[in-house]
Amino acid sequence: MQSSLSTETHPTAVVQQDPATAGPRTTASRLAYLDWLRGLAAVTMLQGHVFHSFTDKGLRNGPEYVLSQFFGGMPPAIFLFLTGITLAFLMDSSDRKGLSPVAKIAAVLRRAGFLLGMAYLFRLQLWLFAQPHSPWTDLFKVDILNCMGVGIALMAVLTFFSTFDRIRLSAGLGVAIAGLSPMVSSIGWAGEHWLVRNYVAPSYDYFSFFPWAAFLAFGVSAGSLLRSVRAEQVERVIQWAAVFGLSLAFAAHYLSNIPYSIYAKSEFWLNSPAQVFIKTGVILVLMSVAYVWTRWVVRDSWNWLCQLGTTSLLVYWVHIELVYGRWFWMWKENLSVPQTLAASVAVIGLMLVVSVWRTNPAKLRNWMPQVSYRPMSAAD
Repeated sequence: MQSSLSTETHPTAVVQQDPATAGPRTTASRLAYLDWLRGLAAVTMLQGHVFHSFTDKGLRNGPEYVLSQFFGGMPPAIFLFLTGITLAFLMDSSDRKGLSPVAKIAAVLRRAGFLLGMAYLFRLQLWLFAQPHSPWTDLFKVDILNCMGVGIALMAVLTFFSTFDRIRLSAGLGVAIAGLSPMVSSIGWAGEHWLVRNYVAPSYDYFSFFPWAAFLAFGVSAGSLLRSVRAEQVERVIQWAAVFGLSLAFAAHYLSNIPYSIYAKSEFWLNSPAQVFIKTGVILVLMSVAYVWTRWVVRDSWNWLCQLGTTSLLVYWVHIELVYGRWFWMWKENLSVPQTLAASVAVIGLMLVVSVWRTNPAKLRNWMPQVSYRPMSAAD
C-alpha cells in the first residue's frame, strides 16, 4: 500500500523547508527522517506482499508467515500518517503565503484529486493486465490511494483554521473517526450501494474511511505541531513523541484486554479504536527512531531506506504488478519459507534499482560494471 505514498511523486514535493522543521534532509524540501520512515514502511510492505503471494499454502500457519503478515499490517497506517504530515505542511505553507480561503481549499482538493486519479489509473492498469480474468468491479476497489484521496478531500475544511488550532482539531478528528468505527460497522449496510459501503464501512478487504482515515488525521496533527515549533524545539518534540507513543500503545493495549467495552460489538483487527491507537503509538516511536538515525548516524550520506521513501508511490505501483500479476505465476503459493525470503530480498533490491533509476540515473550507471570496448586490429 504509498501508497501519495511519497512526497516525491505528487504535489507534496513543493512544500518549502521551514526553520520549524529544520534537520536532516535529502533535498532542500524533504525531511530525511520522514523519508526514512516511509522507506522502512515500503520494505515492510514488500516483504509482507511477497510472503502473501508466494508462500506455500501449507506453510501459512507457521511462525515465519504469521510474523511477516503481522508486521505487514503497519505500512498502510504509516503511509496514511505521513500523508497527513505532508498535508499539514501544505496547509501551513498556504497560510504563510497568505492565500485566500478559496485558494487554500483548491490546493487541498487538487492534492485529493491527484491521489484519486492515480488510484483509478492504478486499478485500470491492473485490470487490463489481468484480462480476461479480472471482473469490471476490480476497477473500483477501494485501495489505500482511494482512502487518501477521499480523506484529504473531507479534511479540506481544516484549512479554515490556523496551524496551531489544527494540532488539537486534527487529533480530535482522529479520535472521533477511530471511536465511531465500531458503530459504523454496526449500521445495516445491506441496502447501501456496494461502492459507498466499501468507501465508508470498516472492511477486511478495503481501505475504508473508518477507521483508516484516523491515521491521516493524526498525521495532520503531528505535521501541524512540527510546523508550529522553533528549530531548537524540534528534537525535544521528537523525544516527547516517543514517550507519548509508548504510553499510548501500552495504554491502548491494556484497555483492549479488559473484559468491559462501551461498544456492543467490536472486532480488534477490523474496527477497534485500540488497534488504531496502538499503531499510532508505534508510528510515533518509529518516527523518533528515524529522526535519531538520520540525524546522528546517516547524517548527510546516501541511505537506501531514504531512497525508497522518496519514490514509494512508484515502488508501490511496480511491485504490486510484479508480486500479484502474472509474471511469476509458477511460484505463486508454491515456495518454501527460505525461498520466499530470498524472493523478498530480490524484490526489495529490484525496487531499490527502480527507485534510483527514477531519481538519479547517473548513480545507477555507476553501480553497473564498467565494460571498455577496444576494436580488434590485424595484430590481434
